[in-house]
Amino acid sequence: QVLLRESGGGLVQSGGSLRLSCKASGSNLDAYAIGWFRQAPGKEREGVLCSGNEGTFYRDSVKGRFTISRDSARNTVHLQMTNLKAEDTAVYFCAADPQLPTPPPFGSPTFSGMCEVSFEYWGQGTQVTVSS
Repeated sequence: QVLLRESGGGLVQSGGSLRLSCKASGSNLDAYAIGWFRQAPGKEREGVLCSGNEGTFYRDSVKGRFTISRDSARNTVHLQMTNLKAEDTAVYFCAADPQLPTPPPFGSPTFSGMCEVSFEYWGQGTQVTVSS
């Protein structure tokens, strides 16, 4: 059992930065693949990035702006977001799963194939609002 709690959301101006945190309890987060997802008002939840033994995979719209890092000592994962845009406004969720999907035997794994999959454990979310 993994309990996840996000923090760090808030209101930021366009072009600004935020760092979200996802703290785990109940299990060592290093043993899990991590996904960050978001859900904007009136839209379906979408993957932002995911990271596991297979690598780190990013949605095209956040490449070069968002990065993930792990703080093993605090059993926490961070999502660093820079150059934020109004379209990044959403509730952000972290999720954990024992592993990401097995990459295909041929060709490169895709963001969708690796990240937009079922994750077992979810946090409650934190609101990020970017004003334009």
